[in-house]
Amino acid sequence: MVKLSENFSLQEYTKSQTATRQGLDNTPNEGHMTSATALFENVVQKVRDNFGITVINSGYRGPALNTAVGGSSNSQHCKGEAVDIECPGTGNYDVAKWIESNLDFDQLILEFYTPGIPDSGWVHVSYKTEGNRKQSLTAMKENGKTVYKPELIQ
Repeated sequence: MVKLSENFSLQEYTKSQTATRQGLDNTPNEGHMTSATALFENVVQKVRDNFGITVINSGYRGPALNTAVGGSSNSQHCKGEAVDIECPGTGNYDVAKWIESNLDFDQLILEFYTPGIPDSGWVHVSYKTEGNRKQSLTAMKENGKTVYKPELIQ
């Protein structure tokens, strides 16, 4: 089993129900593996060390899978630089705030969180080996469209 960090495997990061259903190859290349290892060592493992169980909702997406799920063509998921996570028992806003205060990251997005419902939405976080922007955003629906607002909004 290929490990990305102490508690996470490549299989967890590349697992996709859509890829399985559609018979898509979701194997990252060597460059994507380097990026994924950096993401897990510098962010995801540290989240797990702090909060305990950390669930990957969406990880690496190869080109065919990204197209199948309607992902952005410039998504950091396709570069091995991003992951969507949740930590059962801890609200997603609290996870995002902890990452913002304690870790280096490129983008941190609290996605589709509903105030008052701690386990709503999820946390998207990306990490680059160089040039992290430390950009915090909140994604929400307004008039049926996804909008991104600066900062983490509770």
